Amino acid sequence: MLNVSNIIEKHLKEIFLKNNTSMIEIRRNELAERFECAPSQINYVMQTRFSLEKGYVVKSKRGGGGFIRIQKIDIPKQRSLHRAVLQLVGDEASQEQGLGIIQRLHDERIITNREKQMLKAAISRDILDYEMIQREKFRAKILSSMLAAILGKEL
Repeated sequence: MLNVSNIIEKHLKEIFLKNNTSMIEIRRNELAERFECAPSQINYVMQTRFSLEKGYVVKSKRGGGGFIRIQKIDIPKQRSLHRAVLQLVGDEASQEQGLGIIQRLHDERIITNREKQMLKAAISRDILDYEMIQREKFRAKILSSMLAAILGKEL
């Protein structure tokens, strides 16, 4: 059974596909009414399902004519892919951010399912037994190094 957040995410992704576009605008209150939830639930979906590491930029305008604009960011397919991914990883990465990046690369068919599973295992907090700040720095280094090795074959 899908929860409300999953249903809202699925609905918005279907709008992207149906309209064959990289940007959509929605009204928070109208979406909340449609799914019979609080507007804060829409905010939660935007923060967790449409984040930068998952490939989206979200802008919102509050007020009577307010809207939420969701733009899907295309991963470049040329030589700058490696640089773009490493910039997205940054110097620190939470497990959630790392998993989001990995999933996005898999969804875009840049990495295989096997590479996805290996990357997920390597950045797991269960393996990185360090203080949080050290763990996030170490996770970013591992993720960057492994992606550099994987993406090197495509450059």
